Amino acid sequence: MKRAGFTMIELIFVIVILGILAAVAIPKLAATRDDAKIAKSVTEIATVIQDFGAYYTAQGKFGNISDMTNVKLSSDGNLTTSPSYQVNGADCVDFNTTAAAIADGNVSVSLASGPNALCKKIQDVVSAQDLNKTHSFGGQKVVW
Repeated sequence: MKRAGFTMIELIFVIVILGILAAVAIPKLAATRDDAKIAKSVTEIATVIQDFGAYYTAQGKFGNISDMTNVKLSSDGNLTTSPSYQVNGADCVDFNTTAAAIADGNVSVSLASGPNALCKKIQDVVSAQDLNKTHSFGGQKVVW
């Protein structure tokens, strides 16, 4: 009578191979998750800039942050409170401006001193895409 089944050695080999595959795949998945978070953050920062510009163009002035964009920033007040885009509780990008700049339709985007590595990666992409500068939506700095 012949028994059908796997031997103990065959089962151990399968478990070892699965372990090796898991050891290779798990770090790749973690890196993919970080890359997705970076892409999402940079897209949201660009969206905030576009939302500020669209609001200023439509209204002729800046309003409350919660009225201008749906992206979550550190403040729902106005731009004079210098709101920040945060990741994991750390400020990554600041939206700075002065009262005179607000009246002229300018918003400065600057890199915060974010303490974590994810913020640093986000800041690198923001710099590469040239988003960290003064964005002019009205007034004397707009060139036709």
